[in-house]
Amino acid sequence: MIVEIQIQSIKFTNKNQTTRMNWQTLSTEDIYENPWIKLEEHRVINPSGKNSIYGKVHFKNMAIGIIALDEEKNIWLVGQHRYVLNEWSWEIPEGGGPHHQTPLESAQRELLEETGIHAVQWKEILKSHLSNSVSDEVGYVFLAQGLSYSDPQRESTEADMKVRKLPLTEALQQVMDGEITDSLSMMGILKVARMLNI
Repeated sequence: MIVEIQIQSIKFTNKNQTTRMNWQTLSTEDIYENPWIKLEEHRVINPSGKNSIYGKVHFKNMAIGIIALDEEKNIWLVGQHRYVLNEWSWEIPEGGGPHHQTPLESAQRELLEETGIHAVQWKEILKSHLSNSVSDEVGYVFLAQGLSYSDPQRESTEADMKVRKLPLTEALQQVMDGEITDSLSMMGILKVARMLNI
């Protein structure tokens, strides 16, 4: 399906300057779609005035991550095999958040599903665009405290999942050593460590 789109005006702002640049979208074609993503090809005129194409991956869910922190400054990591990488990955509890739910509702659900942890106190600590040159995926990380524990309620795709509790300082060192490579996990662990002056 090809859809005609009007000119988009993109505004870039930082502390020192504001610049307005125009990308003209001539048409959009849906290349592939499944329940989680949609791949689009855009025919565009870029800011230099040249005709070009631009591939965009639209994510149908938000990316949600949770740092569950207890009174002794321990956090929880979950380990699972990541199919795309064909590697085992240790990460903070994460999952997809449908857009009809708030990020907080999705975070509460994901933490319970993967670890069995309930939390009384919740704080959104960061928002991130995870790969903004090719996708519109938005990620949120929450800090969860005041913890209590029950059994996980995992999905079938999480059957191989393992859970570890470890000191935040150890998780931080794993980030610095390149052992934790998941982007939301790295950002969340670094942010909480900074918040706690670690």
